[in-house]
Amino acid sequence: MVMDLREEMFEKILVLPLKYFHEHSSGSQLSKFTFDVSLVQYAATQVITVFVKDTLTVVGLLAYLIYLDWQLTLIALIMLPPIALVVRYFNGRLRWASRETQDSVGMVTEVVQESIDCNKVVKIFSGQRAERKRFFEASNKLRRLLMKQTMAVAANVPIVQLIAAVATAIVIYHVMGQVRADETTVGGFVSYLAALLMLTSPIKRLTGIMEHLQRGLAACESVFGLIDQEPELDDGVVELEEVRGEITFEGVSFRYPGTDVYALKDIQLTIQPGETVAIVGSSGSGKTTLANMLPRFFTPSKGRVLIDGQEISTISLKSLRSNIALVSQEVALFNDSVLANIMYGSEIDQDEQKVTSAAEGAFATEFINKLPEGYESLVGEKGMKLSGGQRQRLAIARTLFKDAPVVIMDEATSALDATSEKLVKDAFERLRKGRTTIIIAHRFSTIEQADRIVVLDSGRIVEVGSHDELIKLKGRYEKLYAIYASSDVD
Repeated sequence: MVMDLREEMFEKILVLPLKYFHEHSSGSQLSKFTFDVSLVQYAATQVITVFVKDTLTVVGLLAYLIYLDWQLTLIALIMLPPIALVVRYFNGRLRWASRETQDSVGMVTEVVQESIDCNKVVKIFSGQRAERKRFFEASNKLRRLLMKQTMAVAANVPIVQLIAAVATAIVIYHVMGQVRADETTVGGFVSYLAALLMLTSPIKRLTGIMEHLQRGLAACESVFGLIDQEPELDDGVVELEEVRGEITFEGVSFRYPGTDVYALKDIQLTIQPGETVAIVGSSGSGKTTLANMLPRFFTPSKGRVLIDGQEISTISLKSLRSNIALVSQEVALFNDSVLANIMYGSEIDQDEQKVTSAAEGAFATEFINKLPEGYESLVGEKGMKLSGGQRQRLAIARTLFKDAPVVIMDEATSALDATSEKLVKDAFERLRKGRTTIIIAHRFSTIEQADRIVVLDSGRIVEVGSHDELIKLKGRYEKLYAIYASSDVD
């Protein structure tokens, strides 16, 4: 069951929209796969087993007690309303504490994960004290919540047992009165008392499992909250065939959910097949947001985006994205071999010649051949065994292997040294030949040779032209280029 749940959760993770990951931390998601699923497993096995077994025992004993003396049994059942109230009260507290505990476990996981991912920053900025404080606060919150759970459980069972003991004492008092009045025999008294006392053990166990039941129910809310998330909208039915790569933005405007400010405003732009268009602008001008429209990571609030005259909302996501490749500054590499990373997502069998050709095109063969096991060498988590330039070239090799007609280069060289940047630029020149290419970069040296440059400011297109044309225009681009040139000289 646990494996099935995890598989279903992972399947949902793969099809969730991008905004979900912007709104939920990775730590909380990891906690669902580990902590929450384990609680669901316990509730679905141990708790249900005890619940079914002891509930049947209680029902059977009550039926026997009614058979022996229904009037006394009604007196005994006076304990049920107060027990129900006590259980309801503590169950509410347990459910709340369990939800908070699950969130707190996610926070602890997140703090640890960030400390590992950002370990260089922690060391160089002497952030150990700050990280210890963050971890202590998260762990201490978790400790307090676990104590609240323990206190609720510790109070629940004794109170229920006390109520049951009082009810039992009342029944014994009445039975003894009946014995004295010769209304029942000693044997009948012993039989009734034995059956009544036998009720205490299953009631105690049923009360005791409430802790695990409430934890399991809270975990179910978390797990099925993920499973029930709406997947990424994919209502397109058109399958692209021979894609030329003409891209059109018609009156595209976009604002992020929960905001009133438009990140993009009335974008009108057509990119010809095989054309290289660079999108520039200051930070927050909407460059990356515009690029995210094409693979439908975001959906326009107004307007539409077309590829080869076909509105992308009518195209299936698989068909659309199979014709688009992305290379970004934060290169996504998997802890697998160089070969597996280059061929990532490919449905064909290993094609050594195509892999080698892609690596050569990205100027990556030199460093790949120097690795201990060549193409079979593991690149490490997030490619940490490779340098920044090597990761970029490996990402370009992956893009060349995919051979998509449309390529998005999102700030692909803004974090490289001069030597690595030259190699990446040369690889990029090979990559963009015959492909429609969109470049988003802060370093203007990567875009001077673009066919056209689109300048964004506050989500609007303010200038369009070649590098030389925009310099002569002495507008927004010329100012941005002057800032870049002066900083580059410095």
